[in-house]
Amino acid sequence: MNNFINEMLVANYSNYSQSSSNPYSILLMLFIFVLIFYFMIIRPQQKRIKSHKILINSIKNGDEIMTSGGLIGIVLEKTNNGYALLLLVDNNKVIIKLDYISIILPKGTVNLLNNDLIKTINNTLKLDKK
Repeated sequence: MNNFINEMLVANYSNYSQSSSNPYSILLMLFIFVLIFYFMIIRPQQKRIKSHKILINSIKNGDEIMTSGGLIGIVLEKTNNGYALLLLVDNNKVIIKLDYISIILPKGTVNLLNNDLIKTINNTLKLDKK
């Protein structure tokens, strides 16, 4: 039994030393990992950044937008230094950084949401009076 274990250990050690003798195998494996890392992480992120820059450059005054924080409003003014003045519900105005704009909404979205909000508030007030 002891001989069998010793023979197995010697066989495993000799296989290990033979397979690791090629230094190019490590370089090839490292190159493959770098390629996978590039195509899985770096390249998609670069595409997202490029499409977001196109979105930011296409924003005009009067566009209805949604920020990454969930604010929905109309762009009143876009500045050259990367900020925009937004008109929210009830004539509230907010200055935001253009980088936080996530999507341009279709025209009429803000009015539709305002009407739904007014209906919801009225229904809530009616229920409170009962």
